[in-house]
Amino acid sequence: MIRTASVAAALCAACLTSACVHIGPSRLKADQVDYARALGDAKKREILAAVVGLRYGDAPAFLTVSSIIAAYTFDATAGATANVGSGSQPNYALATGGASYSNHPTFTFTPTTGEAFASAYIRPLAPSLVLPLAEGGIPIDLLLRITAQSVGGLQNGNALGGENSAGAPGFFELLQALRRLQLAGELNVESRQADGKSGAMSVYLVMGATTSGESPATAADLARVRKLLHLSSNTRTYEIVYGPSSASQKGDRIPMVTRSVLGILSDLGAQVQVPVERISDGSTKPTVGLIGGETRPTIIVHSGKTPPDNAYVMIAYGPSTYWVDRNDFDSKYAFTVVQNLMALAEADTSSKAPVVTIPAN
Repeated sequence: MIRTASVAAALCAACLTSACVHIGPSRLKADQVDYARALGDAKKREILAAVVGLRYGDAPAFLTVSSIIAAYTFDATAGATANVGSGSQPNYALATGGASYSNHPTFTFTPTTGEAFASAYIRPLAPSLVLPLAEGGIPIDLLLRITAQSVGGLQNGNALGGENSAGAPGFFELLQALRRLQLAGELNVESRQADGKSGAMSVYLVMGATTSGESPATAADLARVRKLLHLSSNTRTYEIVYGPSSASQKGDRIPMVTRSVLGILSDLGAQVQVPVERISDGSTKPTVGLIGGETRPTIIVHSGKTPPDNAYVMIAYGPSTYWVDRNDFDSKYAFTVVQNLMALAEADTSSKAPVVTIPAN
């Protein structure tokens, strides 16, 4: 009996101590995915908070997660005692063990201010930063609808109102034609290193097939795009340059004026539906209607007292809650495009990415 109890105590201690050895690898498998998802969800809430806040005239603030320390502690104890009695004293054995587990995550946030704020959020996004996303599969009409204020002198709509807020009809006709060319495989985006400029990149739009096998519909779209943008028909490659259209522009260049991140968020905020009482009490302006060739807001943001349980993203602002439906794919996809644009804009404002440290003691 004594020998059996001693063996059991020894096995208990071995099991407890072996748990400490394997806690690191076992936690890594879960933490790598869980923290990546948590960072993504936090960013979505930050973006929605900025969009809704701008709707009410609040200046946004952005915090960057610079480090994450997930400290796991596992402590184990074990012991055994035995007594061999003599005469009337009984024999007995006693095994004891205990274990404790704790998790104390620590997050470090860095506010984006000063030059970093201006560079990431106030200055217009460079066309060389925006256009390559179309080559990655993002619909070019959605991309330009969000980021471009004008293309070839054709003005996008402005949800903030003002003169010509509806935009030029040709702008939305251009987006539709470009999207059809993209779907037909007749539109590509190329990034090239500028000669003699270290680190400088130029971006080009390549339209049309290399052979004469293009369909009549594709040929019509190509002709329409070239006419709207005043492009030469003697080339397939056109350089995208920042700036408004002018008479001096060559026929192989497409001038484009892009929005800043704050401009994009403000435009999205102006489309948010808000409670009627918030308009009547002067908290915000009336929601703008659809502009130009748009058939729906870029991102549909709902408001109310009780959001659905499975909302894609939601935040509380004042007495109401604002959310994007998980079943609204178009809004979710546009939200993802905005999130990617912000990640690109923020990439140059910090020297290193967030660091996740997971010590397991």
